[in-house]
Amino acid sequence: MENNDTSASADKESNHADEVAAQPQESHAAENDDIDEQKIQIEVNEALAKKLIETAHAVLEGEHIASDDGEEGFFGHLARADQNLPNDIYLLPVKERPFFPGQQLPILLNRDSWDETYEAIRKSNSQYIGIIFVETENHDKAEPSDFTSMGTLVKIEDPKVKADYIQLIAEGVCRFEIERWVSGNAPYRARVSYPADINDGSTEEFKAYSLALMNAFRELLPLNPLYSEELKYFLNRYSTSEPSKLADFAAALTTAENAKLQDVLETLTLSERMEKVLALIKQEIEVTKLQFNIRERVEENLSDHQREFFLRQQLNEIQKELGMVKDDQTLDSDRFRERIEKLELSEEANKKAEEELSKLQMLDPQSPEYNVARNWLDWLTQLPWGIHSQDLLDLKRAKKVLDKGHDGLEDVKDRILEFLAVGALKGEVSGSIICLVGPPGVGKTSIGKSIAESLGRKFYRFSVGGMRDEAEIKGHRRTYIGAMPGKFIQALKDCETANPVIMLDEIDKIGASYQGDPASALLEVLDPEQNNEFMDHYMDIRFDLSNALFVCTANTLDSIPGPLLDRMEVIRLSGYITEEKVEIAKHHLWPSLLKEAGLSKQQVQITTPAIRHVIEGYAREAGVRNLKKQLAKLIRKLALKFVTTDLESFKIHVNELEEMLGQPRFQPEKMQQQIGTVTGLAWTSMGGATLSIEANRVHTLNRGFKLSGQLGDVMQESAGIAYSFIASNLQKYKADPEFFDKAFVHLHVPDGATPKDGPSAGVTMATALLSLARDEAIKTPLAMTGELSLNGLVLPVGGIREKVIAARRLGIKELILPEDNRKDYLELPDYLKEDMNTHFAKHFDDVARLTFNIRSKSQALKTYLAHKVENAAEDNASTISTQH
Repeated sequence: MENNDTSASADKESNHADEVAAQPQESHAAENDDIDEQKIQIEVNEALAKKLIETAHAVLEGEHIASDDGEEGFFGHLARADQNLPNDIYLLPVKERPFFPGQQLPILLNRDSWDETYEAIRKSNSQYIGIIFVETENHDKAEPSDFTSMGTLVKIEDPKVKADYIQLIAEGVCRFEIERWVSGNAPYRARVSYPADINDGSTEEFKAYSLALMNAFRELLPLNPLYSEELKYFLNRYSTSEPSKLADFAAALTTAENAKLQDVLETLTLSERMEKVLALIKQEIEVTKLQFNIRERVEENLSDHQREFFLRQQLNEIQKELGMVKDDQTLDSDRFRERIEKLELSEEANKKAEEELSKLQMLDPQSPEYNVARNWLDWLTQLPWGIHSQDLLDLKRAKKVLDKGHDGLEDVKDRILEFLAVGALKGEVSGSIICLVGPPGVGKTSIGKSIAESLGRKFYRFSVGGMRDEAEIKGHRRTYIGAMPGKFIQALKDCETANPVIMLDEIDKIGASYQGDPASALLEVLDPEQNNEFMDHYMDIRFDLSNALFVCTANTLDSIPGPLLDRMEVIRLSGYITEEKVEIAKHHLWPSLLKEAGLSKQQVQITTPAIRHVIEGYAREAGVRNLKKQLAKLIRKLALKFVTTDLESFKIHVNELEEMLGQPRFQPEKMQQQIGTVTGLAWTSMGGATLSIEANRVHTLNRGFKLSGQLGDVMQESAGIAYSFIASNLQKYKADPEFFDKAFVHLHVPDGATPKDGPSAGVTMATALLSLARDEAIKTPLAMTGELSLNGLVLPVGGIREKVIAARRLGIKELILPEDNRKDYLELPDYLKEDMNTHFAKHFDDVARLTFNIRSKSQALKTYLAHKVENAAEDNASTISTQH
């Protein structure tokens, strides 16, 4: 068994020489005369006892001393000896040193040797075991004759069983003496008795002993700080008026021989025990003084090393003056000085650089401050102060670059050329922040690269999506360990020019946390009125960012904070129609994928109908990222055939696609022109989409209205408005005026697993409900969008471009849009408006005229009127019969 004493003196003899001693006072180091028994046998009155307490307070510098009434100290209550203690206990032999009452130590048991003993103790449900000293090396196989007669009863706490050892905390309670053995082999067990202390002296005599021990402690404290912690531990648990506890504590504190410590443990007479402990503690003082002198000599040797260090430093200075050699510190200073002379630093930066250079020359190269100053100067001198690349403001070249990298997006490319034209007029492009907004895969990042290429500027991209720490933007204070500048300073260093194109990707996904709000930190960076004096926390000097061109990308504008969005010039990329995707695939995607796979155009070819089928059946998304994945899958399939067979060339046709790509994900959509079903147009972050809104009468038992399809709060409100408006205007639109009085109506928006929200489906829902009330389908296949008010007004909506693209993708040529969106529709490129028959509505009356023959009675109204005539005839007949 191993006895690890973390707070006592088990390893004190090996550790004393390694401890760094506190600076002692000469008075503390003064030697005391040997304790004379006559001096101890003095009369100690109450004032002397009070002086003892004050001395303890002075030793502990104000620390709390436990009172005699058992007040709970820092380590809690100790189990008292007057509690019911077991007569039969299990024994654990120790070979290092005896265990004393009052000690609290961790005990480590080798599981192979003591697992059986631990299980026996655990099954006995006893909290007490006996720890006893044995004079044998092989203590786990000791015989009863190897055990000493007296040990210490301990209370065990917090047992933990590990893979190869058992750990528990042992708290000494009292002495015990073996009466007879119950088991002489492990697990050892014996019947014991608990001898009481023999109090053979007066209170004054024991107080004198206590005072003598406390004086000895006062001599030990300056020599080794470890004794101070031991004394605090004792005084927080016991009172100094308990001589038995004080003696046991003093004995445990020493590094005396095991035989002498066991002798103290077996001594029951208090006065005799105190005398033995005083002799041991006096010997401990002499040993500690000797170790203290050794430490002083070691410190003198260290001083000699310091003297040698200073002499070497002087030698380095002499060599530097003679031009014989340059040390690392001088090399750093010269290198930074040379860099600074080549840069056009601002007045503030130049002043700060001179201060840091002066500090660098005076600091010790081994000090942490030296590395902080050196890293700061390294960053400062690598920034592009006054270095600008020349802008290539040739619009013809810029158009060629944009056309080469992108098919379609004509309006976006025109917008960028207009932006560059303004820069050409004033001679520079600065002070603008472009925000490219569109679905994933439409080419936002590549547009940013093309802008940099057309201007001839360096390009730097980093993503702010998920960024939660504002220090990523403005840097860390350089006093922190591992501090670095923010992303913008890093971008300038990497680009080596003060006017690069910096792209902030996914700006709509920026986060915030307790560490700061990066979106707010970006306000200074992206504001042309402020970023000419941008201050990074690490650099702590102003740098001009106004010459940099910032390009941001986002999927949606909803999550971008308003103040940040206000600083941007928004350019929308709404996605591609099928014709544009075909051109992109032929000119860009397919050639690049062949090159990556090591194939040539002669080896692998694909027909235009096959590309169109891939787009419409497997990659109908707004962007082209999934289209690229599907084309790459085709090439991988063919690459395998080229490697495993003698295939020399292959041409992909439509009929091979299903075998290579599997069943199409998208089937050709058909216009559902039936009663209660109307096609609506919607906008999502992935682009435009179509929604088939369905309304049906469930039964006529009671009036009711039910919604389904994962509709959000706003969309549910739109459905309620549509229901209220149609129900109150049935007669106006020549429908069954009593239709909703008895009908339970269910309105559903398919693709129910996808959440949907927004007000733009109000007109579509109202049309579906009117179709149900008129009992007739809409007269022509069309799609519509618009928000409906309670008075029937058709209000404007957003995403017109995306919705028109979605309608063209489905093959719908007739649209109904709000009148207030006419200007948005007219701004669309001609190729999107080609062959489209678009109607604009101010009121729902306009929508109803376009979808139904409002001037004529509906079939539902005719049926209603016929029933009403029949009921009137039956009532008349019944009245005549009653009169007769």
